[in-house]
Amino acid sequence: MSKFFTSKYASLTPYTPGEQPRDMQYVKLNTNESPFPPSPAVLKAAAEQAGKLQLYSDPELSTLRAQLAEVYGVRPDQVIATNGSDEVLNFAFMAFADEIAFPDITYGFYPVFAELNHIPYQEIPLKADFSIDPDDYVNLNKTIVIANPNAPTGLCLSLADIERIIQSNPNNVVIVDEAYVDFGGESAVGLVDKYDNLLVTQTFSKSRSMAGARLGFGIGNEKLIADLNTIRYSTNPYNVNRMTEFAGAAALTENGYYMANCRTIMENRAWTTEALEKLGFQVLPSMANFVFAKSDKIGGEALYLALKQRGVLVRHFTKARIKDYNRITIGTLEQMKTLITAIQDILQTLSS
Repeated sequence: MSKFFTSKYASLTPYTPGEQPRDMQYVKLNTNESPFPPSPAVLKAAAEQAGKLQLYSDPELSTLRAQLAEVYGVRPDQVIATNGSDEVLNFAFMAFADEIAFPDITYGFYPVFAELNHIPYQEIPLKADFSIDPDDYVNLNKTIVIANPNAPTGLCLSLADIERIIQSNPNNVVIVDEAYVDFGGESAVGLVDKYDNLLVTQTFSKSRSMAGARLGFGIGNEKLIADLNTIRYSTNPYNVNRMTEFAGAAALTENGYYMANCRTIMENRAWTTEALEKLGFQVLPSMANFVFAKSDKIGGEALYLALKQRGVLVRHFTKARIKDYNRITIGTLEQMKTLITAIQDILQTLSS
């Protein structure tokens, strides 16, 4: 770092995004992107707005928020749209957290946001089976953030458990990060009118094939959304560009296309889980667009490196408790067959 870097961030460890190597053509199963392209209406909407880039985007994001409200059965004043769901999560940490709690194995940005905003945080250990124990969060009296389904495990809490956590912490905001909910989870959006301390966040990056567009949103009580907008207007009121806003609105009008793609990914997830288990892998029961798996025949890092040599990227984490696992994004069936063939080759090489 330079001598000018402020001391208040000197100890900050930044989030590490999934690698994007360019040295060869990879089967990319490491960043949980959709293998399916955006729908034609999305491409058309983005192209139409490309000719208006001399104009600022709408700071109210009225078109997009109206469409989100219609799809999710809420009012526009209960919706905020952001530059990826990371932005709404960061806004929520800034707006609502004096102290915050989240699982010790979860989305890696949570501790970064806490440290960036100088918020004391508690990391609550997952159970031995990597599931979240809802009792750990009942009556906690802190701001809480739970990824549901969780990442990188893919495990999911029931809506009843989520509601119990929300209900027992009435004086603190509970943030439910639903980045992967469209792949088999149960959304908490239906509870926002019941609980004024619930904020649900989602993203267009996974189920709606728009990772490169950077679009996320939050849904909650209108007063919570007003608080988040205070932060947004104090940082970047034009946070979502014109092309992304209208592409997102168009995606919502073709929701059937995207939900059909989600069903295909869920089918491919089941196929991949079965294929890995036949090879002796332990695979957690995922409700996301990835699986979390390990083998007693090869370590997590060794498998990651061997797959990379064969042109297949998966995500490996170095944290001690999960270093034997790899997170594998679910792609097309052809991509998953390529993965399994590569693993078979690796295991055969080890045994010969």
